[in-house]
Amino acid sequence: MNVLSQIMNYKIIAIIRGSKAKDVVEIAKALNKGGIRLIEVAMNSPKALNVIEQLSCELGDEMIVGAGTVLDPQTARNALIAGAKFILSPTVDKETIKMTKRYGAVSIPGAFTPTEILNAFVNGGDIIKVFPASSVGPSYIKDIKGPLNQIPLLPTGGINLDNIDSYIKNGAAGAGVGGSLVNSKITVNEAYLKELTVKASEFVNKVNKCNLNQTNSI
Repeated sequence: MNVLSQIMNYKIIAIIRGSKAKDVVEIAKALNKGGIRLIEVAMNSPKALNVIEQLSCELGDEMIVGAGTVLDPQTARNALIAGAKFILSPTVDKETIKMTKRYGAVSIPGAFTPTEILNAFVNGGDIIKVFPASSVGPSYIKDIKGPLNQIPLLPTGGINLDNIDSYIKNGAAGAGVGGSLVNSKITVNEAYLKELTVKASEFVNKVNKCNLNQTNSI
């Protein structure tokens, strides 16, 4: 499967934001052990490019590494050279999308209104990040999918274990999960990593169960 197909298949993108660079590989390993295969390193995190490069080298065969909070094409290029396979942005920047596609990577620009979402898709976005999803809830995805069913949507912001299945049931292609999964304010130690693996598996099981139910209902 290519990167886009794998994102659509695995669905959960774990967002690493603000964690200490020295801890991220261990965090990623714990997530991977729990079944998470997609990881996003926010570019406003410490030593983000170094972290992306390290993750790509050490876990590139097991996880797909992407860069988030990418605001301009130069940052996208730097992240792609470091090893990122997908680029996420909180907004729609056409030049960032172009740069991402130029390097053969998956573009996930952020949009909110139907007009912004369609504009992002028309300009080359492969999946559109609906941000902030917390301000509208899962039903908004269903409403958008009505007239824009051809556009894969990735709600991000406020996604947690209690609502991720609702977003998937309402038509989301996947979800970006941040602080409810990886809490950068907690000290990273053995106990935290074990808990993170358990939490990751809970997210994966919730989404897999949702997918199974949807398949059986067809």
